Amino acid sequence: MFGRWLGNRTDRKQPTSPLVGVRTPPDAGVLSCRVVDPVNEPVMGAEFAVTDTMGRKVMSGGTDPYGSFMAMVPAGEYRLAVSAEGYTPFRATALVGENSLASLGDVILQVSQPPEPPAPGDWEIEPTHSSISFTARHIGLAKIHGRFASFAGAVRIGERVERSAMHVVIDAASIDTGVRMRDDHLRSADFLDVRRFPTLEFYSDRFVHKGGSRWAVTGALSLHGVTRTVTLDTEYLGLGNGMEGEVRAACRATTELHRDDFTVSWQSMLARGIAVVGPSIRVDLDVQLVAKR
Repeated sequence: MFGRWLGNRTDRKQPTSPLVGVRTPPDAGVLSCRVVDPVNEPVMGAEFAVTDTMGRKVMSGGTDPYGSFMAMVPAGEYRLAVSAEGYTPFRATALVGENSLASLGDVILQVSQPPEPPAPGDWEIEPTHSSISFTARHIGLAKIHGRFASFAGAVRIGERVERSAMHVVIDAASIDTGVRMRDDHLRSADFLDVRRFPTLEFYSDRFVHKGGSRWAVTGALSLHGVTRTVTLDTEYLGLGNGMEGEVRAACRATTELHRDDFTVSWQSMLARGIAVVGPSIRVDLDVQLVAKR
């Protein structure tokens, strides 16, 4: 019995590398690596870019749930750049031979230091170097790009950034998509109804650090007479100096709004089954702040 049991075990097929089944063209090879953090945990979704010796991009993509990536490329010398949110970028050179595997093994990404935060106190949005834009679908086909030309805002930075607060006011009538007839319609009672609701306002006192330079800023957005909770996916870009030497803080943020949440619907067209504007609108903010004098 023992011999039969032992025989069954030794007859089992041993695992084989998945590369055994990879068939490469005669002049190509495979470049691979595994991206991990300092405690050897895989970094999923790390971005990588492969360029040739002339700096031309050969391919790009992201790591799989195991932190791995594999690329089939023509034989030659390549530059590999790996980046992930909250980590210092990694760069390496690899020589890929014909019909062979060039493996960089485990690439360890080091945790990067987040940008220096703004000093505690009152800051305000500098409108000349800031923008609030949006993107929507027109009848489910082409994209409409627009912006709000007039807005103001203030941010109070706390001793701990998590205890900060902000208030932004947008002039609804300043909507601009580059087409006067469309803009007049967007200002009408069918959409923003700027006579009844002249401003859009956002207030937040919830700043949550998501790691690295990423923050979630959650607050109340009032639009078209309705107030809803909205979260801005925010990237803090750090500090810099303006032309007059003043310190500036910069960030980018994005969110997605749903028209029906704010009762912004073109009812006469919707009743006929025509969706003139898509159900969701992407909003992008690019903001510079200056200390309030």
